Amino acid sequence: MTELSVKITEIFYSLQGESNTVGLPTVFVRLTGCPLRCGYCDSEYAFYGGTRMSFDEVLDKVASYSPRYVCVTGGEPMAQKHTPALLTALCERGYQVSLETSGAMTLEGVDERVVKVMDLKTPGSGEVQRNLWSNLKLLDGRDQIKFVICSREDYQWAKLKLDEYKLAERVGDVLISPSFGQVSPRQLADWVVEDNLPVRFQLQLHKLLWDDTPGH
Repeated sequence: MTELSVKITEIFYSLQGESNTVGLPTVFVRLTGCPLRCGYCDSEYAFYGGTRMSFDEVLDKVASYSPRYVCVTGGEPMAQKHTPALLTALCERGYQVSLETSGAMTLEGVDERVVKVMDLKTPGSGEVQRNLWSNLKLLDGRDQIKFVICSREDYQWAKLKLDEYKLAERVGDVLISPSFGQVSPRQLADWVVEDNLPVRFQLQLHKLLWDDTPGH
């Protein structure tokens, strides 16, 4: 049988920059390719290229860091057909595994041990039409939903979706963050506090520490 493989942009060890495990040392497995073109994307370098690696090669590289946490990200990891199998292989190694996904592709088949961190694309992202709302039924209390806010209008849209889909009851955390250069962190924080939203406000720690240099 042919050994399974995935196309990898980079594998590196750093601090988790967002989600509810922010600040924890984590190995990032960044897969290549994404069908979306969000206006605020900070990983365009992962759209093309990459190196095809066998599962064994990926697992050996991850193990070399002796991590507790592993985050599979992209690009859009679910754009590669073998990603669910890779997630399961990482879980089998005993890691706490998370998946960062745009929410534009089905999460069917993702191992139940994986924590899914799923975006809901706001109108300001330019990709709101790509939200696959059926994915919501595949999330549970261990998972997280993320909004990146580009404007007051995005914020109002996120509030509506929070209420319409009862998101705070559906997942463990709803994350909200400002799009860099479009909404000030202070402004978004003030809106959240004023409306007493059931969300976790966050900034991207890796950008504050390393100016979002690839490999961090």
